[in-house]
Amino acid sequence: MKSLTFFVVLLALVFSVDAQSDYVKSVEKWRAAHEAELKDENGWLTVAGLFWLKNGVNTVGAGAGFDVELTENFKQKKFGTIDFRDGRAILKVEDGVEAVSDGKTVSGIELVSDEKGKPTRVETGSQTFYLIRREDRFGIRLKDKNYKARSEFKGLKWFPIDPRYKVEAVLEPYPEPKEILIPNMLGGNFRMKSPGVLRFELKGKKYALEPVLEEGLDELFIVFRDPTSRTETYGAGRFLYANKNANGRVELDFNKAENPPCAYTSFATCPLPPPQNRLPIAIKAGEKRYGKH
Repeated sequence: MKSLTFFVVLLALVFSVDAQSDYVKSVEKWRAAHEAELKDENGWLTVAGLFWLKNGVNTVGAGAGFDVELTENFKQKKFGTIDFRDGRAILKVEDGVEAVSDGKTVSGIELVSDEKGKPTRVETGSQTFYLIRREDRFGIRLKDKNYKARSEFKGLKWFPIDPRYKVEAVLEPYPEPKEILIPNMLGGNFRMKSPGVLRFELKGKKYALEPVLEEGLDELFIVFRDPTSRTETYGAGRFLYANKNANGRVELDFNKAENPPCAYTSFATCPLPPPQNRLPIAIKAGEKRYGKH
C-alpha cells in the first residue's frame, strides 16, 4: 500500500513538472513573438518622429526647417506639403518625388487619420508616415525601417518566468461599460470604456485592477504600475492583456507584462496607469526596463 501511495505521489509530481515546463515554454514562445513584433519593419523601433500639424500649410522634407521632418534617408530635401484645415489634411507631393499609398503612386491625397481605423499610409523609400489624432490634436507619425533604434536593438530583458505570477481574477462587471479617464503622455486623458473591476489574490493578499476595452479588440487591456517601476521596470508603468472567459474568470499572467511603446521611442503617445491601477505590491515578473527611455 505504501509503495502504491509513493507511486501516485511520484506520478503527480512528474505531471506537475511537465505542466510547469510546458507553461515556461509557452511564455518563452510569447516573449519571442513579442520581441519579433517589436523588431518588425513596421514595429515601434522604426518610429522616427511625431509632428503636430498647425492650421494651414505644413512643409514636409528632410533637414531642419520643415514642419514634418523626414529622416536623412530621404535624399531629395523637400517632399511636399500638407494643407491642414478644419480637421482635414491634404497632401501634395513635389514633382519628381516618389510617393506610394496603398500600392499606388500618388501626387496628392487626403490623409485619413487613425481615429477612423486604418489610416492613410504614405511610403517613400524606407519611410512611411500617416495621420494620427489624439484628443483635439492631429499629427504625422513617421516610421523608417532603417531607423537607428531598430538597427541598434540589442534585445529585451525579462524577469525569470515565475508561475506564481499567473493568477486567476474575477471580473465584477458594471451594469454597462462605463467611461473612465486614462491619463496619457501628452498631459491629457484618453476616454475609454471599462467593463468592470478585476479582483484577484497574489501572495496571500487581495488586489484590484480596472481594465479597459480597446477599439476592435476583445481582450481586456490593463495599464498598471507597481513599486518595481522605480528601479527595475519602465517608470511610467506597463501593459497587460487578458482574455475574459464566459464565467467571468480572467487569467492575469504578469509574466507577460510588457513595456508600453514609450519605453522604446520618445514619439509615442502612451496611456498611463490611472490611480486605481497603481499596485502596492512589487510585480517582479514580465518585461524589465529598456534602454534610456
